[in-house]
Amino acid sequence: MALQIQTLTIPPKKYFLCFSRFLSQFLSRDPYDPPFSPSSKPPKLKKTNKKDPSHAKDPTLNRPLKSDLPFDFRYSYSETNPSVEPIGFREPPRFSPFGPGRLDRRWTGTSAPAQQQVDPESVAQARSRVLGDPLTEEEVAELVENYRHSDCASQINLGKGGVTHNMLDDIHNHWKRAEAVRIKCLGVPTLDMDNVCFHLEDKSGGKVIYQHLNILLLYRGRNYDPNNRPVIPLMLWKPYAPIYPKLVKNVADGLTFEETKEMRNRGLNSPPLMKLSE
Repeated sequence: MALQIQTLTIPPKKYFLCFSRFLSQFLSRDPYDPPFSPSSKPPKLKKTNKKDPSHAKDPTLNRPLKSDLPFDFRYSYSETNPSVEPIGFREPPRFSPFGPGRLDRRWTGTSAPAQQQVDPESVAQARSRVLGDPLTEEEVAELVENYRHSDCASQINLGKGGVTHNMLDDIHNHWKRAEAVRIKCLGVPTLDMDNVCFHLEDKSGGKVIYQHLNILLLYRGRNYDPNNRPVIPLMLWKPYAPIYPKLVKNVADGLTFEETKEMRNRGLNSPPLMKLSE
């Protein structure tokens, strides 16, 4: 019995169609983009450091700040006495707390004196112009009711440093949005509230309209314009306190050391006039 073997033959036309379909599915027309290749990422752009020509052309940016305030700049105005000169410094006076070249005044170690002569009459006139007419009792009562409470948003805490230089900038920042600012005094400055009120009014140009114990309300004035506020350069760090002479002298005036020591021992050995407790 003879086996008949039949071979499968594909017609040329059908073979051509299969081959063309294979090419259309797996081969790309672009020879540089083969199939199954990962998606190409966009090229990274190189960063170029372009300087702003407006800053480079403006020569006023590198100049020191100029302030027209008519008083000497100090770290604390209420807790220092300008009439007492220090006997030494804990840091060189050439290191200004305002930063190198940022102020047109020279730092002496305790203050930055004003370079121009101050006319007290012109300063008083400018201050009265900003304050305007005095407040009536109804206006004062309304301001006190709005700003005297503890939940007031415009509040500044005055600590042991007293009325500091940077606090003046904080006061003017609050005056942009509010007519008055609530100041809560804490610590040593509360022993002399009149001194605190004087320096707040003198340095800021405002007026204290309310005082109860350690709470103050500082009014900005009727004609206050936030756009024309004075230039107050900030201190970048707290300067070291200079060395002052001792308040209690070892030797009394007009006596020698031996005479002072003898009188001191005599007072220590004398009987007390009154005993507070047994």
